[in-house]
Amino acid sequence: MSQFAINIIFVGGSFLLYIAIAIWAKAGSTSDFYVAGGGVHPITNGAAIGADWMSAASFISMAGLIAAGGYANSTFLMGWTGGYVLLAMLLAPYLRKFGKFTVPEFIGDRFYSKNARLVAVICLIVASVTYVIGQMAGAGVAFSRFLEVDSTVGLMIAAVVVFIYAVMGGMKGITYTQVAQYCVLIVAYTIPAVFISLQLTGNPIPGLGLFSTHVDSGMPILSKLNQVITDLGFNEYTADIDNKLNMVLFTLSLMIGTAGLPHVIIRFFTVPKVADARWSAGWALVFIALLYLTAPAVASMARLNLMTTIYPDGTSAEPIQYDERPNWIKEWEVTGLIQFTDKNEDGRIQLYNDSEAFAPTAEARGWNGNELVVNRDILVLANPEIANLPGWVIGLIAAGGLAAALSTAAGLLLAISSAVSHDLIKGSINPAISEKGELLAARISMAVAIVVATYLGANPPGFAAQVVALAFGIAAASLFPALMMGIFSKRVNNTGAIAGMLSGLTFTLVYIFVYKGWLFIPGTANLPDTPENWVLGISPLSIGAVGAIVNFAVAFIVSNATEEPPVEIQELVESVRYPRGAGQAQDH
Repeated sequence: MSQFAINIIFVGGSFLLYIAIAIWAKAGSTSDFYVAGGGVHPITNGAAIGADWMSAASFISMAGLIAAGGYANSTFLMGWTGGYVLLAMLLAPYLRKFGKFTVPEFIGDRFYSKNARLVAVICLIVASVTYVIGQMAGAGVAFSRFLEVDSTVGLMIAAVVVFIYAVMGGMKGITYTQVAQYCVLIVAYTIPAVFISLQLTGNPIPGLGLFSTHVDSGMPILSKLNQVITDLGFNEYTADIDNKLNMVLFTLSLMIGTAGLPHVIIRFFTVPKVADARWSAGWALVFIALLYLTAPAVASMARLNLMTTIYPDGTSAEPIQYDERPNWIKEWEVTGLIQFTDKNEDGRIQLYNDSEAFAPTAEARGWNGNELVVNRDILVLANPEIANLPGWVIGLIAAGGLAAALSTAAGLLLAISSAVSHDLIKGSINPAISEKGELLAARISMAVAIVVATYLGANPPGFAAQVVALAFGIAAASLFPALMMGIFSKRVNNTGAIAGMLSGLTFTLVYIFVYKGWLFIPGTANLPDTPENWVLGISPLSIGAVGAIVNFAVAFIVSNATEEPPVEIQELVESVRYPRGAGQAQDH
């Protein structure tokens, strides 16, 4: 059986499963659509949160970024993991106590203002749409290789599948679909990792294999990797990073952005009571840890496999002939995600760091520049092929990559649709809308969001994980401070909250657009996105932490210069801090 046929079986079978679940769990009410009726079991909810959380950025892109940058890119791992703990401890139980369907609804009621709710809707949509761009880009990468179609066609297929099970099932359908997707993605991620760890270290546990001995050389595997890449002019894989300020801000931006992401927060409204929200958070952390503890090993081993594929006899010897390149390189070249240019016309593949420091060595070897460009997002997907694993493993990881992208995309699209239908239309434009009309509006708004995300996903402003990091920064600068102040400060009023959200959002977006292009449109950036152009060395990916500081500062200054919140609002804040006795999510 051909590899294409195997991929079709795995991917097509998983898609049929998702759609069947959506039909079985079709939402019949707004409660079903928004919070799955509020009756999801904590373990089920934990698995769904895990799938919602581990997006294409986690599955496809994070390991690729760590593989390319080593320790310097471990900030993705630290920020997202720390952020989830922050979310579970500081926000989830208190928001569940409040018992509303959506994040903007909480902000609107806590800050006793329809305008505050409207600003929160804007912040949510901007952050979520940016996040969805990364998911659709990741889906396009996976489709383009495993279904052997153009990436744009892949985006269209992904959009159709998400449309069917998300629009039909709402939160109820998405919840049980995400449980299935979690099972698919975690199996798909860990099985290839186990095979590759066994091949390289003899240890079946990837996380332990990372600190084991390389079978062929007898060296610790990280030492072997450091030797290979430094021989080719790259920095040591385990080297420290010079710009500590940017590293700290980036990690903080991911952490607090995590805690402000609406598609994860809304999942805690789907359980019957506050205690279940806490248990959901605990189970989700267990499910997430299975992938996040494996990712560093996958990254390191993928990088080593790639380098030893090009230099099978060691970096001091000649690289392989282009005509003798392995089949996996040929397959990925078709997608355009691997590109080869024979700059010195010797018929061999020179892969090295084309830097000034390495230039004398390259010149002595007769090299005229790096000749192989490998998109970072493909390393995890290509790993089984690089390691010559069986065809069914390749098919499995294809299904897993798509499951990761589509599960998070569905959660984000639901957050967008509920913000539009429940918070904008019902909350501001037409409060008298019927439940049937609201459900229809939710489905239409989700369909529109899918179209927009698919269009933008065809031209993303970076790798999947980088685009997602931008979304985290936007959430960190806009929603997180409002949620934290809404729970823990009785003094912050509606005027302060609105001013803070608008200030944080505007500051962060302007900084990002200057380097990434206005509205992410290619060719519209004012400055090159390089460290020498960043203000104080702060990357656009890290600016969300600064935006959050701006938000907090403006909110407190404006609040203290204006009237205190009403007494009943201060009493409400006090009651929310004691997460006991919460009932069902209420539709107010």
